[in-house]
Amino acid sequence: MVTAEFWISGADLWAWRQTALQQARVAEVDAQELDWLLAALGNVDRLSLRLGTVQQQAQIPLACSLEDLTQRWQQRLHQRVPVQYLVGETPWRNLTLTVSPAVLIPRPETELIIDLAAAAVARSPHREQLAQGLWVDMGTGSGAIAIALAQTFPAARILAVDLSPAALAVAQANTDRAGLGPSITFYQGSWFDPLVPYQGQISALVSNPPYIPSALLPTLQPEVIDHEPATALDGGPDGLTALDLLVTQAADYLVPGGLWLAEIMAGQGEAVQALLAAQGGYRDCQIHLDLAGRDRFVQASYAPSS
Repeated sequence: MVTAEFWISGADLWAWRQTALQQARVAEVDAQELDWLLAALGNVDRLSLRLGTVQQQAQIPLACSLEDLTQRWQQRLHQRVPVQYLVGETPWRNLTLTVSPAVLIPRPETELIIDLAAAAVARSPHREQLAQGLWVDMGTGSGAIAIALAQTFPAARILAVDLSPAALAVAQANTDRAGLGPSITFYQGSWFDPLVPYQGQISALVSNPPYIPSALLPTLQPEVIDHEPATALDGGPDGLTALDLLVTQAADYLVPGGLWLAEIMAGQGEAVQALLAAQGGYRDCQIHLDLAGRDRFVQASYAPSS
C-alpha cells in the first residue's frame, strides 16, 4: 500500500499518462513500464489504467509529487534508468525485493536456479545432509538467491557473500523484509576470503557470478551497462574468470556429495564443464537450459577421490 503524501485526481493522472504514453512510443520504451511505475508510486491498479476507469476516481494517493513522478519518467526515457531502480523494488519468484544501483536487478531466468537446487537435493543420496547443511550464495547482490534458498531449505543455514558493503545492506534489508534474518549470515569480502573457517564444511555453492566477456560490455543495453554495477557483469576477457575461481576454490570448501551450481552466459556450458573436469573431484556435471532453450546453468556434485 502506497503511503499517501500527495494526491491527484483520476482525470489528471489519466491525462498525465496519455502524454507519457506518447513519450514512451517515441523513446521505444515498453508502455507496461509506465503502468508499473504508476502502480508502484500510486494507489492504482494496472487494469484501471488500461481501461481508463482511473478517470472516475476523485482522488488518488501518490508517494511522490507529480513533478517528481515526471522527473523519474524522464530519467527512464532519456537516461535509460531501469524502472526497477526508479521504483526501488522488483518482483522475483514469490518475493518483492528492494533494489538500488548497488545491486544487479534479479532476472526472471535466474529464478530457475532455485528449482534446480531443490531437484538436485531431492535426487541426491546425501539429501538430508544437503537440506540441513551450510549453503553459500556467492556474490549475493540483492540477496535474492540466498532468501529463496532459505525459503526452500528451512533447516539449512545460508552464508551470503559479497564484496560490496552497499550490496550487502540491500541484501540485509531484503532478508529482514522476508522475515528470514536468523537463517542467513552475511559476509563482506572477495569470494571465499571471508569463509576460510568453513573449509570442508559447505554443503552447496550456488552463484550467479559475473560472466559477460569484458569486450561485450559496451554492446549491452544502456539500461544495463550505464546503471547496473559493472562488477556484477564483467567476467573478464573470456567471461570465465569468476566461474574458474568458483570451480577451483569451491573444491576446498565443499563436503563430499556437495552441490556446485552456477548461472552462466549462453554458449559457456561446455567451457564450464571443461573447467570442472580439469579441476578434478567433480562428477555428474550437467548443463541446464533456460526457457528459451539456451544453456543457462551448470551443475555438478563434488566427489573427491579418496
